[in-house]
Amino acid sequence: MDDAALNWSLKDDIREYWSKRSETFDLSPGHEIFNDEEREGWHALFRRHLGEGAGRPVLDLASGTGVISHLLYDLGFQVTGLDFSDSMLARARAKADQRQAKIRFIAGDAEQTLEADAAYDAVVTRHLVWTLVNPPEAFAEWFRVLKPGGTLLIVDADTGVPRTLKARALRSVARLLARITPASPRLGMDMETHNRILKQVYFSDGARAERIVELLQARGFQDVIVDRDLSAIHRGQWRNMPLRQQLERASQDRYAIRARKP
Repeated sequence: MDDAALNWSLKDDIREYWSKRSETFDLSPGHEIFNDEEREGWHALFRRHLGEGAGRPVLDLASGTGVISHLLYDLGFQVTGLDFSDSMLARARAKADQRQAKIRFIAGDAEQTLEADAAYDAVVTRHLVWTLVNPPEAFAEWFRVLKPGGTLLIVDADTGVPRTLKARALRSVARLLARITPASPRLGMDMETHNRILKQVYFSDGARAERIVELLQARGFQDVIVDRDLSAIHRGQWRNMPLRQQLERASQDRYAIRARKP
């Protein structure tokens, strides 16, 4: 085995996976936004938990092609997007240039951002926590870069074992449809790599909201709440999703978790 193989880590695997997905990322419902209903749903969620931007600095972690960064920018935040995929960042910067949006995009690791202490009024993540290698370390880092009184907002999903009978039934139908209908070429997912990564991350058995809350509180966060009122976002996304994907996502526990630094 050569030195490169010996030094290859799970984070390298994750970076390479998302770098490859950058080519089709903005074609996928659930990643890019394709209608005003979903866009307004996101804006409402951010206003509910973060308030208006008013020039306040916010850090968008694992910013990808900048979808969430632009939503925050629309609300008046001073946005920094951080991602460790160069190809994602290239697309994010190109989109910002096209919109003439003054968003700062930087390369970095969400678990060790290298940003200054108490630099941000808010930290936002979408679909990052389930991929974290070391959530306790990451949460401590996010606590560090927040100003006193700052807000963390995590938007994620528990894709593990469905929690209710209804959710189990929805997933069964979704899996049946997946077997009898062709896969969508727009998703561009390498399921072999995705599943290999999922088996190794911290939340390999599902990112349970209750477990995330416990870890946040252990790192000093207070006033932690779980908000599952994401219906406007989901309705907008489902307009552009095949039925089997709608059912699969409906079987998952999708949530926003807000926490504050004292």
